[in-house]
Amino acid sequence: MTRAGGPPSRLARWCVVPDPAEPSSPSSVPLPSSARTHRRATPGQWVSAARPRTLPAAVTPVLVGTGSAAALDAVSWGTAALALVVSLALQIGVNYANDYSDGIRGTDSDRVGPFRLVGSGAAEPRHVRDAAFACFAVAALAGLVVVALSGHWWLLLVGAASVAAAWYYTGGKRPYGYAGLGEVFVFVFFGLVAVTGTTYVQAGRVDGTSLAGAFCVGFLACAILVANNLRDVPTDTVAGKRTLAVRIGEARSRRLYAGLVVGAFAAALLTAPWHPWVLLVLAAGTLAQRPLRTVLGGARGRDLIPVLKDTGQLELLTGALLALGLAL
Repeated sequence: MTRAGGPPSRLARWCVVPDPAEPSSPSSVPLPSSARTHRRATPGQWVSAARPRTLPAAVTPVLVGTGSAAALDAVSWGTAALALVVSLALQIGVNYANDYSDGIRGTDSDRVGPFRLVGSGAAEPRHVRDAAFACFAVAALAGLVVVALSGHWWLLLVGAASVAAAWYYTGGKRPYGYAGLGEVFVFVFFGLVAVTGTTYVQAGRVDGTSLAGAFCVGFLACAILVANNLRDVPTDTVAGKRTLAVRIGEARSRRLYAGLVVGAFAAALLTAPWHPWVLLVLAAGTLAQRPLRTVLGGARGRDLIPVLKDTGQLELLTGALLALGLAL
């Protein structure tokens, strides 16, 4: 989900097509030459392709959702642990799914960002696809246990929607990530759904506090994706990937990034009148300075890569402090 990226980021990645509004199916697009001769990917390459830097987008919603449950005196650590498994499996799954979908379309042949298994030719596309499906299966199994423990069986529909959102981010004939909707889905699934869902399966209800926390987390998860897509504007434009950053341009994307970071802190502080310890999140503001300075300073391409790590760390620390403040 970072995600994240991101969803699921990432919580970013897509296709070469003649018509950006109607991408070709994967089978109709020739593989890049780099992806036709495959080596056996090393364990380190598989870990790299899982994009560990996006994992804060999966951990943070569970932290904040559990903090909200603590504020309602209804923490269930076993359920929280299972929710974390679901979130992490979905985030890693969407990262592998993006690697597969972008790779078979040839989009990653000229890549600035993190290592890709399919685009680099390090792994067979079907193996990467199977890894994504395996992660989704883990998420589904853990989610089924959560639903069984909570007794709220209608949540199975939410889980199915989450898996579908993870796959169709860049998969299928009409991936919504290509249409500039990535940030919307990341906000919904790695913000609203992940945080309030974590609270709900523990407390049996949600309140304004958990909703404010969901907005905080969703804004920061979107910020990671905005930074990712801002980095890729030149190559995405050529490839026909109509991400939100491509649609609104670099200048507006930079302002959007700043607005999301500021909005995240504003959402968290809305709960301070009822939970004064939430003011702890202000300590995370020190981590926001460097990525904001980099983005607003006009950095491009590889110079934006550290922003992804910095924003992920910012999300994790903000979420941890918010959860602690709510619990106290």
